[in-house]
Amino acid sequence: MFDLAGKRAVVTGSNSGIGLGVAEELARAGAEVVINSFTDSAADHALASDLAARFGVNVRYIRADLSKADEARALVELAGGCDILVNNAGIQHVAPVEEFPVEKWNQILAINLSSAFHTSAVALPGMRAKGWGRIVNIASAHGLTASPFKSAYIAAKHGVVGLSKTIALETAGQGITCNAICPGYVLTPLVEAQIPDQMKVHGMDRETVIREVMLLRQPSRQFATTEQIGGTVVWLCSPYADQVTGTTISVDGGWTAL
Repeated sequence: MFDLAGKRAVVTGSNSGIGLGVAEELARAGAEVVINSFTDSAADHALASDLAARFGVNVRYIRADLSKADEARALVELAGGCDILVNNAGIQHVAPVEEFPVEKWNQILAINLSSAFHTSAVALPGMRAKGWGRIVNIASAHGLTASPFKSAYIAAKHGVVGLSKTIALETAGQGITCNAICPGYVLTPLVEAQIPDQMKVHGMDRETVIREVMLLRQPSRQFATTEQIGGTVVWLCSPYADQVTGTTISVDGGWTAL
């Protein structure tokens, strides 16, 4: 039921963190995978080779700057189309609305929201031709709720949820589903790097600063893992989820239940 052999998956923003975890789980399930970021280093291509060797599937790295519409669209074209599209790329900036830099607002909306529109628009005709496709958009708990000082990120993630619902309605009954996963805090290298600084600022040990500061809004007081997000994506690609479309799946330790 979780065999994705013969399927091609494109995962945006996937040379680290959640995107890489998703790519790993899709490769583990047998899918051919295209990973992506805006860099084009030897390490990026080596990462693709490593995934291919570990899971025995074809893995390619394709550079694309998803803040640019033409490059977002070209990513799917260069991949040769896809059966599974995971829109994961995202950035963050924190500032009050009146001080929020316009260029940061535009960049966040372009990468976090508009890129998902562009990649989906290119991927959908091929999915319709095959009568099967999965679009999974990595939104956030902040796609369902809000926090201060994150206006662009929250606006974009709410937009991702709305885009997912619209695509689901436009593809209903065509063998294509579109859903949004809404993670809370996930233990990624970026989050891991913040822990020592938080320990110093608050004078707490690692476990206490994680539980009482970083995960204060996450009732489980535990990080989600990239493997859990990736596993949720694989489940959405399985026959078990054929009728799951146009919805959000929270992987947030109870955050949005508050």
